[in-house]
Amino acid sequence: MDAEQIRRLRPELRRYLREFDDCFGNSATRAHLPVYVRGQLSDLPRKSVEPIALAEGVAPRTLQEFLALLDWDEPLMVDRTQELVARDHASARAVGVIDETGCPKKGDKTPGVQRQYCGASGKIENCVVTVHLSYAVDDFHCLLGSDLFLPQAWSDDRERCRQAGIPDEVVYRPKWRIALELLDRARGNGVALAWLTFDEYYGSKPEFLHELNRRHQQYVAEVPVSFRGWLKVPRLRVRGRSMRVQRQSSAVADLLRYSPALRDQPWRPFRVKDGEKGPMVWEVKQVTFYPQLEDGDPGRAGHLLVARNVLQPKEVKYFVSNAPAETRVQTLLLVAFSRWHVERCFEDEKTELGFDHYEGRKYQGLIRHQALTAVTHLFLERMRQKWGEKPGVDGMPGPDGSSGVGAILVVGQECEQGSIGAHCREDQVPTTEECHGSEEPYQTHATTTSQARHSTYHLEPLLME
Repeated sequence: MDAEQIRRLRPELRRYLREFDDCFGNSATRAHLPVYVRGQLSDLPRKSVEPIALAEGVAPRTLQEFLALLDWDEPLMVDRTQELVARDHASARAVGVIDETGCPKKGDKTPGVQRQYCGASGKIENCVVTVHLSYAVDDFHCLLGSDLFLPQAWSDDRERCRQAGIPDEVVYRPKWRIALELLDRARGNGVALAWLTFDEYYGSKPEFLHELNRRHQQYVAEVPVSFRGWLKVPRLRVRGRSMRVQRQSSAVADLLRYSPALRDQPWRPFRVKDGEKGPMVWEVKQVTFYPQLEDGDPGRAGHLLVARNVLQPKEVKYFVSNAPAETRVQTLLLVAFSRWHVERCFEDEKTELGFDHYEGRKYQGLIRHQALTAVTHLFLERMRQKWGEKPGVDGMPGPDGSSGVGAILVVGQECEQGSIGAHCREDQVPTTEECHGSEEPYQTHATTTSQARHSTYHLEPLLME
C-alpha cells in the first residue's frame, strides 16, 4: 500500500492496535507498535528496521531497541492475536495447517542459521527455519503461531547461543514437537480447530500422530510411501509375557500395488481445483486403515486415501486420517488439499510484510519480529475480508499485484463421466457433526475470488456421491 492508502486506514488500524495496549508497560514503548506495523504495510521495497524508521521519520536505533532491548510482552502479543482469532473468526469448519518455511541469511550470527533445507528455495542453503501453525476458514487465513527451529549444532554450543541472546531453556526440539507446542498454545487461547493437516514430514512421525490422537485432534495427514499399517486389524499372539502381531504391516505404496482392496478398487475422479492451466482432477481410492504405531502395534481404525493426479499419473499422494468411519471422502480430500492456505500466508508475509527481511542478530528481536508480523498480517486479512476482495477498493493488492487473496479450495466428484455437473450443490469444509451420518453435502454460500499467482480457484460445486 502507498502512503495515501495507509493514511485512509489509520483510524481502523488505530482501533485494531488498541487490542494490544496491555502488551506494553508505558506509552513511549507502545508508540513504536504503529510505526512498525505501518512500515510493514507500506510499499517499501525493503521492510527491515532502517527503511521503516527512515520512512516514518524516527531514528533507526530507536526502532532497533524496540525489537531487541525495550521491555514489552511479546508472548502476550502472540496470545492476544490468537484470542482475537478465536473471538472474531471462530468457525466449526476451521482448518489448522502446520508447515515450516526457510528464510535465507548470510553469515553465521542470525539465531538458528546454518546450511539446511530451505523450503523457499527448494535446496540446501544458509537459512533460518521457522515452524508455523496457520488458521483457515473458507477464504480467511492467518498465522496463529511461529517458533524458531534451533538446530542441534546450535543447541549444543551454549556459548554461541548466549552470544545470540538465546535463553538456556531454548534447546533443540524436533519440528513435530514444536508444532505440538504451537497447537497446544492456540487451543489454550480458545482457538478450536475442526481439522488439522500437514505434509508428509510431520505425517511420517508416529509419535506426532499419537499425540494428536491423545489430544482428540482430528487430522488428515499426508504420509510418505513407506508409511506402514494394515487394512484389517491384525491378530495378536502371546510371545513370552507380551502380545505380538501375527502379520507384518505393509507400506502404503505396497498396499496400493498388491492389496485387492486397493488394487482392484476403481479410481473415483474428483475435481479438486481450477489452476492456471485449467481444472485439476485427482482420482481417489479409500479404505479403512490401521496405522502401525511406534511400538509396532496397530493403532485405531482410520482412513487411507490414495490420490493420483489425472494429468500426471505418476504423481500419487497418500493420506491417513483419524476421522470417524462415516466421514465422507470429499471432506477428507478437501482438508488434505487445504495446505495452500499456509503457503499463501508465507507468500503474503514475505512479499508484502517483510517477514524474511529481519536483519538482527538477537533471538528476542527475531521472536518479536515474528509476533509483530502476525499482528500486521491479521489486520491485513481483516481488511481484505471487510472490503470483500473487490478490485479498486483502496487498491489493496495481492503479492502479485492482483486484488485477490487466494484460493477457495473445493472438491467435487464428476456426476457423469468426463464432465462436471452444473446443478450440484456447493460445499466447504463441513464440521465434524455435519459430515457424520448423512449422504447429503453440507451447504454454504461462498464467494468467488480472483486469480493469484500460484493459482486461485473459483468456487465450484461439490458433487454428490
